[in-house]
Amino acid sequence: MNKEFIVKQCSKCGAMVKVLKDCKCEDAGISCCGEEMKTLIPNSVDAVIEKHVPTYEVKDGKIFVKVNHVMEEEHYIEWVSIVFGDKEVTTYLEPRKEAEAHCKYVPGATIYAYCNKHGLWKADVK
Repeated sequence: MNKEFIVKQCSKCGAMVKVLKDCKCEDAGISCCGEEMKTLIPNSVDAVIEKHVPTYEVKDGKIFVKVNHVMEEEHYIEWVSIVFGDKEVTTYLEPRKEAEAHCKYVPGATIYAYCNKHGLWKADVK
């Protein structure tokens, strides 16, 4: 079973939450700073795709993920999540280090990368 990967963010302070199960009720939602948090939609921001969409290589039963992105103090990839079935492997990144992650290879997985300036990006694993 593939669970839905939902990330919500506050438009004022930037706080983020990963949602385990979203509410479908009217007038319900997660709030922060007095406003409803917005659901991040992958690959929806007008930015250079090649610098944000994660790429990967499969080697020896593992998947090695890389994001061809700057890793400066003010602009970088904050985290990469590899989601497969009911599992998620998240790697938190820091400025001035490579935007890389790895875990076991699972065909059909989805890779998500979050840029602190240009939002959420994803790629599907073949």
